Amino acid sequence: MFTGLVRTIILYMLIIAGIRLMGKRQVGELEPSELVLSLIIADLASVPMQDYGIPLITGVIPILVLLSMTMILSVLTMKSVRFRALLCGRPSIIIRDGLVDQREMNRNRLTVDELLEELRSKGYTDLSAVKYAILETNGQLSVLPYANQKPPTARQMKVAVEEGGLPLVVVSDGCLLERNLKALGRDRAWLNKQLEQRGCHSLEGVFLLLVDQAGTLYLARKDMGV
Repeated sequence: MFTGLVRTIILYMLIIAGIRLMGKRQVGELEPSELVLSLIIADLASVPMQDYGIPLITGVIPILVLLSMTMILSVLTMKSVRFRALLCGRPSIIIRDGLVDQREMNRNRLTVDELLEELRSKGYTDLSAVKYAILETNGQLSVLPYANQKPPTARQMKVAVEEGGLPLVVVSDGCLLERNLKALGRDRAWLNKQLEQRGCHSLEGVFLLLVDQAGTLYLARKDMGV
């Protein structure tokens, strides 16, 4: 039992390391080569986990070889545009100047229902508002509307706005993140004052507190019933 636990932990950590090497992507955003790699690694790891008669090294070595190949392919895709196009493919323009390209849809085996579903997920129900729709190599659809369909920006409206900066998590589930508080140039006294002004007398009552560089706060109190 202990041997199986150790083998499982080793393989699990090895798979996690492999996923980290592929970069910070969601599963739905994996390139074809990365998806295939994930499936193969999972299959290789499952056999030594289940069969204790198989030496652990027989599962570790193929996984390490695949991870090494992934690193090599990553370098090659960065260095060569042609190799990157061969391995990952090229984006396909499904809608160009408001017109649906039926050939590109057939080539990518994309149905009308799937196209409309993707457009709705991006907030577009009217195809006449879409200038370009590009099917990326990771399967995601990028939608670029016509200029008159875009919401106006503050610059276009000649309105001066204040830059708030990147919000940082200062309190998470009642725990104070001292590092982020210092990065904002604030201290505990300032934090306590802000909490008191909002009716919170202790960190235990705070579920989430975000603060940006301008000092703007977002406070979510903890639901005591959860």
